Amino acid sequence: MNQETEVEQAGFNAIADAMRHLYPGQKGIYYGTIIPAFLGGNDPLDGVEVWKSEQGIPHWHYVSYGFTELFEKESDDLEESGYGFELTFRLKREEEETPPMWPVNLLQNLARYVFSTGNVFGAGHHMDCNGPIALETDTKLTALGFRVDPELGEMDTPNGHMAFLQAVGLTEDEMDAMMCWNGEKFLKGLEQYLPLCVTDLGRDSQMKNPEFCSIWQDGMEQDGSSTSFLYVEELGAEVEHGRIHLRLGAGHDRVLRNMLRARVGKGRGLFLQGTNEAVQFRSGLQPGVEIEEGIPCVTLTKEELEELCKVLQPHAGIYPLPGFPVTIELVPTKIRDQDGNVLEVIG
Repeated sequence: MNQETEVEQAGFNAIADAMRHLYPGQKGIYYGTIIPAFLGGNDPLDGVEVWKSEQGIPHWHYVSYGFTELFEKESDDLEESGYGFELTFRLKREEEETPPMWPVNLLQNLARYVFSTGNVFGAGHHMDCNGPIALETDTKLTALGFRVDPELGEMDTPNGHMAFLQAVGLTEDEMDAMMCWNGEKFLKGLEQYLPLCVTDLGRDSQMKNPEFCSIWQDGMEQDGSSTSFLYVEELGAEVEHGRIHLRLGAGHDRVLRNMLRARVGKGRGLFLQGTNEAVQFRSGLQPGVEIEEGIPCVTLTKEELEELCKVLQPHAGIYPLPGFPVTIELVPTKIRDQDGNVLEVIG
């Protein structure tokens, strides 16, 4: 490779060098995109490289090429390369001699999301995949958490700074628990029981592990939640004469209780967004309901917060809060699969 080519591929080479440094003497398996997106192809990433790791537990270590500026510098931001990160993924190695392809497709799908929406991932973020992270499997892992890859970290490239973000497979209740605490601390605690947070499709939820639940509970009570926004499909809010009638899905009871205590109970706001409506919860010395910029805002004291949390149970019904201008209506929640079929009705 001549010097001019090295300059043209400076970003690409920086990632490749980092991987070779981590795995000296090993040759990674590179799955390149046949037709790049800029030529009309469907895959936004230039490629994904896979390495064999023996750290923690034997696993495949995938790394993306394409979220950063791999070739010449194109953006005006001299401090950051592209979106500022590349994704990694660690999958428990079984008996297979070559790495499974589904994580490559997963990383490409995550890239499609980022490239089409402009929403980027960061350490502590989470994402609901609305189904198994590996399609056509019966894995309980249906979500992803993101953290800085502990072995690769961050680095400066000729095209700007970047971080290696590891996507970690999570169960639904783990994602709910992660939202109720600090995302990075949650994954750090998870690592005590899942070395390097390697994704194992066959594992059960760590929320069934009393030791981990104790770490989570203590952390949530001490730190509160770093998540200020929560989407709930079933949400209605009607305000009349200073009183608000809130309609919520009964199946969201547990995560709502935890989020309210971890946010409002710590003096922070919680923004609930539904399909068509939204409502803001906040803490205060005087309870009340107001409309601000068209959005109902509910101020809760510690006493009203606990009254509200007691009402949030997986049982449909209408529950006025005594002495407080709030009525909660809990409606049945339909749990659907990826095809829209109803699997369970809660409430």
